[in-house]
Amino acid sequence: MKYQWVINTGTIVLAASLFVSCAGRNGSVDTGGIKDSPAMHQASMKPYKIAGKTYYPTQVSIGDTMSGVASWYGRDFHGRKTANGETYNMYALTAAHKTFPMNTIVKVVNKRNNKTVIVRINDRGPFVANRIIDLSYAAAKQIGLDIAGTAPVVIEVLGFEGKNSAKSVLINDFDIQIGAFKNRNGAQTYQREYNNTGSRYEAFIQEGYLGGEKIYRVWIRGFGSEQEARDFIAKSKYQGAFIVREK
Repeated sequence: MKYQWVINTGTIVLAASLFVSCAGRNGSVDTGGIKDSPAMHQASMKPYKIAGKTYYPTQVSIGDTMSGVASWYGRDFHGRKTANGETYNMYALTAAHKTFPMNTIVKVVNKRNNKTVIVRINDRGPFVANRIIDLSYAAAKQIGLDIAGTAPVVIEVLGFEGKNSAKSVLINDFDIQIGAFKNRNGAQTYQREYNNTGSRYEAFIQEGYLGGEKIYRVWIRGFGSEQEARDFIAKSKYQGAFIVREK
């Protein structure tokens, strides 16, 4: 990633010449359209039968892990209904699991390349021996699974119902940098001014170094997708703001 640095009255304004790459322009863990109700959970936790085999959905805990083979499903299912009543979007970061509760948030690590993606369970499957999760196209692409088709993975439960115990309230990889300062006091003032923007976005400070000197970057988080972050920049007054991606 390349940046142009402009020093102005103690504030470093950053204009990104290249946005971070991602699974797709619309790739996101979509928290806005979640089907999440007691009736849905009750229905989706009932045993069900596929090809003569009965599956028993079970409760899981944060930190639970599972190893096996991941696959993905895409255009043939795009626009169809998922098992919890949502519409499948191949460009959103979602997945199918045979037994995890709907809206469980899991991290998926491709053991071949150590690439990671975070997805929300909103469907059932894959109903193929030895496969433990079926990723959306966008999720598969993010961990290099779209070409190979399958790969050994480890999945870890991070949270439930769109909430992630490990990070912020919304599951996402995307933040926005709105400024950077040589002086921490200036960064704290900026953070307080723009915290809780729109009653939903959180401003925070990331410490770093530039040319051997410490700087204090002000980031905003709480975006459900890269597209939401891009829309926020387009409508905002932050000159030089750009998307950053948490690692």
